[in-house]
Amino acid sequence: MKPRVVITGTGAVCAAGRQPQEILEAVLAGRSAIAPIRQWDTTGWPTRVAGEIADMNPREMVEDRKLHKLIRRTDLFGLYAAARAIEAAGFLTYRDTLAPDAAAQYSDRTGVYVGSGGGNYDSQYDYFPLMTEAKDTLPAFGRELANTVNPMWLLRTLPNNVLGHIGIRHGFKGANACITNHSIGGTLAVIEAMEALRNGEAERALAVGHDAPIEPQMVLYYGDVGLLASNTIRPFDRLHDGSLFGEGAAALALETEASAQARGAAVLGEVLGGGSASDAQGLLAIRDDGDALARAIALALDDAGLRAGDVGMIAAHGNGTPQSDASEAAAIRRIFDAAGASVPPTTAFKWSFGHLIAAAGILEAVLALLCLRERVVPGVATFESIDPACNGIPVSARAQQPHGRIALVLCRGFAGTNAALLLRAA
Repeated sequence: MKPRVVITGTGAVCAAGRQPQEILEAVLAGRSAIAPIRQWDTTGWPTRVAGEIADMNPREMVEDRKLHKLIRRTDLFGLYAAARAIEAAGFLTYRDTLAPDAAAQYSDRTGVYVGSGGGNYDSQYDYFPLMTEAKDTLPAFGRELANTVNPMWLLRTLPNNVLGHIGIRHGFKGANACITNHSIGGTLAVIEAMEALRNGEAERALAVGHDAPIEPQMVLYYGDVGLLASNTIRPFDRLHDGSLFGEGAAALALETEASAQARGAAVLGEVLGGGSASDAQGLLAIRDDGDALARAIALALDDAGLRAGDVGMIAAHGNGTPQSDASEAAAIRRIFDAAGASVPPTTAFKWSFGHLIAAAGILEAVLALLCLRERVVPGVATFESIDPACNGIPVSARAQQPHGRIALVLCRGFAGTNAALLLRAA
């Protein structure tokens, strides 16, 4: 028997809010946080909007001003969401009640798993002024490099900054991993944490996903390959024309059922299973039949010991790009048709705050858990009518009710990567 893995705390931050409840309230109210980009002058750019966190104060994210010199914008988000989940779960409050030896063992048995955005270009921007000044002359560039570029550049750009600083700040010394696998990184962090708890590698673990992809080259290149929308994200809609970036982070505090019971922790829900599979077609290519996503869903159901008919709602990837939406719909239909089950009420969240890349799946898992607890499947405010290629997916502009306490959360990324996660509300 696999040990049950329960959820005892959550945290989240994105353009729509700085806590899960606030974000869900924005979604339920039909409010979109997609707005003009403020970080640079986008005059003349084909895409000028994103889900940017407005009036972002680094001190509100992380109080330690010294740490700000060693981390990036994305790391601030990750550390903030992690701290909120740790606080909500009461990890530190409980440890403080223990005798020194027991507290040390508690820390040794607490793991950290982080999905990190590893593909942003802003880490290169420190070099641009010197490249201009050196006029592309390598000797001149080399002579002034140490005088111009921040000596902390390397430390600031490490993809495992959030992982490391969670351990340092909170004294968590257990099993850990940093995953940089495009959009499914945060979802994989949850799955890896779940497996660590099941296999006895830890008794509790924090799963985090964070990213800040709103920067010039990312917007330029995604636009050039035709992935960005003109003004809004319309998942599964006949007018869908692309996706838009968002930024932020989310975290789940996970522990074995025995660990939660031992400290009298309130249980919010349970991670039932997960699966991942690849299209293996190319960096941007995906199969029209959604084969890899369908296999990821099947693996998750098998891992959880569930049937498709047990799923009460779906939180779809729903990134608004026509091929992704259509192939996602095909994958969902394949799984539920094969089981002789109807597709449950389906929603998508990116229209409200953008695509958070590495943090997308885990943020949507946090929201799906909250939806189950509140017995609501939010409407998609930008939805008008279904794309015929997405027929059979019960998405609506109006809120629906879930058919049960289990949510299927889907996530997809570049290179044909796909992940599925199954959660149950307590």
